[in-house]
Amino acid sequence: MSPGILGKKIGMTQMFRPDGQVVPVTLLKAGPCMVVQRKTPTTDGYDAVQLGLVENIKEQRLSKPAAGHLKKAGVGGSKFLREFPLVSGDGDFKAGDQVRVDQFKPKDKVDVIGISKGRGFAGLVKRHHFGGGADTHGSMFHRAPGSIGASSFPSRVLPGMRMAGHMGHARVTVRNLEVIEVDTEDNVLVVKGAVPGPNGGYVVVRRAKR
Repeated sequence: MSPGILGKKIGMTQMFRPDGQVVPVTLLKAGPCMVVQRKTPTTDGYDAVQLGLVENIKEQRLSKPAAGHLKKAGVGGSKFLREFPLVSGDGDFKAGDQVRVDQFKPKDKVDVIGISKGRGFAGLVKRHHFGGGADTHGSMFHRAPGSIGASSFPSRVLPGMRMAGHMGHARVTVRNLEVIEVDTEDNVLVVKGAVPGPNGGYVVVRRAKR
C-alpha cells in the first residue's frame, strides 16, 4: 500500500450522493508515479520512498543531475519528485515500481498538499482580515494598520506582527478530505472539498495522518 501519490489539480465540480445530497468535489489527475529512489535506515538513516510523477518530459528539459538521478533508477520523464516516509504496513518498494491511483478507494481520508495561489502584495484587510476604521463621521483612519508597537518600551516592532506584505504562494495542507470516487481508467481521484492551488498545479496526496 502506497503512503501517497503525486498529481495535478484538474478543477472543481459537484456530485450527487445516492440520497440526493450535493457534494462539492475537486478532481485530481493522480499518477501514474514511478519509484525513483528507496531510502533505507542502513544507507540513509531513515525509511522513505521517493516518487516521480510520470509526465513524459524530454530529457533536455531537465538538469543534468536530475536526468542522471532518474536514469540511475531506470525512470524517465519526471520533473515533479517528492518523498514519503514509510511506516510498517506500507509495503516494500524498489526503484522502477509503479504507483497508481488504485491504491485508494472511496471513503478513504487523505491530506492534500499544494502551493496556494499567489496574491502579490496585500494590505492588512485582505491579508489578515482586519476590520479597518470607520468610513464616515470624518474618520481619516480606514485601511491603515493602527498601532504596531509601544513607543517608550520596547521601542521596536515585535517579531510576528501582522502587517501588509506578500500574500499567498505558500505551502498549504488541507487535512482529512474524503475520497468520493476513484477512476482507475483515467487516473482521476475525486475528493470532497477544495484543494489549494490553481488548476493545473502540482499536488501531493498522502494518507491522512490524523
